[in-house]
Amino acid sequence: MAAPRFAAATAVLVCLVALATLASCNTEGDILYKQRQAWEDPNNVLQSWDPTLVNPCTWFHITCNNDNSVIRVDLGNAGISGPLIPDLGGLVNLQYLELYDNILNGSIPATLGNLSNLVSLDLYSNLLTGAIPTTLGAISTLRYLRLYENNLTGSIPPSLGNLTSLEMLELQKNALNGAIPSSLGNIKTLQFLKLNANMLSGTLPLEVLSLVIAGNLTELNIAKNDLASTVRSSGLRVTAIIQDKLKTT
Repeated sequence: MAAPRFAAATAVLVCLVALATLASCNTEGDILYKQRQAWEDPNNVLQSWDPTLVNPCTWFHITCNNDNSVIRVDLGNAGISGPLIPDLGGLVNLQYLELYDNILNGSIPATLGNLSNLVSLDLYSNLLTGAIPTTLGAISTLRYLRLYENNLTGSIPPSLGNLTSLEMLELQKNALNGAIPSSLGNIKTLQFLKLNANMLSGTLPLEVLSLVIAGNLTELNIAKNDLASTVRSSGLRVTAIIQDKLKTT
């Protein structure tokens, strides 16, 4: 009797796992279709996003893993406009969110900080406004954070210093103000730090400058801000420290 019962229990468990996977895929499809409805799509690049399908894995610009869960959204330079919906934070297995060079507006949802598997967040060259969410500092897997050429305001969140796998932090050409957080000096993996053409004030923290010697930093661009003064390059490791001329008054 034990063997049939075990087989039956195993079959039930398999069914439950399958149903859970299907429900997850349907949830992801619902999220993406809701996002589609919030966007204007003059080039019909989202035409294949059909909510009646079992999962979104057959949609153009979507990539899934072997469990049919969404891991990539690739819609760079697609001509889409409109806001990012908070529901995007429910794409729990997402690794790449590539929405650069569009006409996206509104704020960056704080819920994107829930994307605990995210490797790349590319929202550059849009019309996004508001602050950089502090919640992005919770994505420990993040390697590329590129938000440049938007209309972002407020300060750079110190929580970004928690992104200790980050290789590129590109926030240039926004309207960010306040001081450069010293916590960015925690990111020893950082190769490119571009903060130019904002309204940043204060001085460049020594903790950040130390990445030239103790880290992997190859380009540090802080030009076109309102920084009081900076230290010239030591010539060690770094390819370029790009800054305004030292102020003498």
